[in-house]
Amino acid sequence: MKGLSFDQLQTFADVIELGSFSATADRAGVTQPAISLQLRQLERRLGLRLVERVGRRMLPTPAGSDLLVHVRRIQEEMNRALEALAPHQSGAVGRIRIGTGATACIYLLPPVLRRLKEDMPGLEIAVETGNTPDLVRMIEANELDAGLLTLPVTHRSFETLPVTDDELVALFPARDAPGLPAIPAVLLAQKPLLFYEGGATRRIVEQWFADAGLTPKPVMELGSVEAIKRLVAAGLGWAIVPALALTDADAVPDLGHCSLSPRLVRSLGLVMRRDKRLTKGLRALVAALTPR
Repeated sequence: MKGLSFDQLQTFADVIELGSFSATADRAGVTQPAISLQLRQLERRLGLRLVERVGRRMLPTPAGSDLLVHVRRIQEEMNRALEALAPHQSGAVGRIRIGTGATACIYLLPPVLRRLKEDMPGLEIAVETGNTPDLVRMIEANELDAGLLTLPVTHRSFETLPVTDDELVALFPARDAPGLPAIPAVLLAQKPLLFYEGGATRRIVEQWFADAGLTPKPVMELGSVEAIKRLVAAGLGWAIVPALALTDADAVPDLGHCSLSPRLVRSLGLVMRRDKRLTKGLRALVAALTPR
């Protein structure tokens, strides 16, 4: 009901519990007239007499007795609500939603998120994988709190914090090793190429070829770096992949890799809305990912 406040209901319940305006005022740390005013305002709003003096004690009227049942329920629900919010205020729990590409999700985020969970066991972490343009739209719509994305991400309402540089390297079947310290675009363009489909990294690779005046046509396009690694190891083509994805190269035998010429590097950054309120969990994520 418009104008009905929890403080008024609490005052009413305290008057009934303690039996007097003066005792209620002492508990609340206010004056007795302030307590009387709150009760009169409540009675005026409801159009009912809620308390009456019997001897030296204030007791509920029949209407007050009925209201008191509901006030007790409201108090219980309010206590539950405050209990649920208390951990959020202390930072013990909460939820952060992170968007990133598959490679960073597999190779970069796990140790970071593990440390966050160790430090904040009650923190709920949701990770969304996808291509940079899709994740950018989700950050803008506040469906994600932050994105670990390939840069640049240009948006006037975003803040970008550098995280790391990741070299892009040529990946080939070990038996086809070119015997060169670095592979130029003209040589790589002659190979059957497996490209990652879509995304910012794909655009970086295409621009690298374009800078050499080349427009290679891939024989296959896949949405998984892991799938590309397996197919290259099977001898089905060559690829350009993030060096980050080769940290467990021993798990996929028969693979070789080397730098590109000219060297090609992508930058990863943590992207958030400038107006994003930093919860304790989000501050911990920023601290864990950004260089000190």
